[in-house]
Amino acid sequence: MYALFSYCAYLMISIALTVWVARTLSKNGLVFLTECFGHDQTLAASTNHLLVVGFYLVNLGWILLTLRFGAPPETPIAAIQFLSSKVGIVVVALGLMHFFNMNAIAKFGRKVGHWFREEQWAAKAGPVDA
Repeated sequence: MYALFSYCAYLMISIALTVWVARTLSKNGLVFLTECFGHDQTLAASTNHLLVVGFYLVNLGWILLTLRFGAPPETPIAAIQFLSSKVGIVVVALGLMHFFNMNAIAKFGRKVGHWFREEQWAAKAGPVDA
């Protein structure tokens, strides 16, 4: 009884938390990506969508894989402990994914932003005579 309730609660809480984090990061990350990509809205939106898909795949996979670990709870206290440790692991995984993504975007964004600025400077300088 407690095991079924705990597994269902774990899945509902973890999936809802993953969706909320992904939407929050997507909404606020789009502004950051747009700036990184020289205000290219199409490139920023496409990259943002790809990051969200990857985020969902990794986190939902993690949630499903960790479902089988741990002894099924047999008491109400064990159910609370089971649920808190399972959701806690998901929260840590979401945080790690967030910092990994931010690090990758920051590195990639600086590089792409530099390319865009070089193109803008070249356009302002005019044609190069050979």
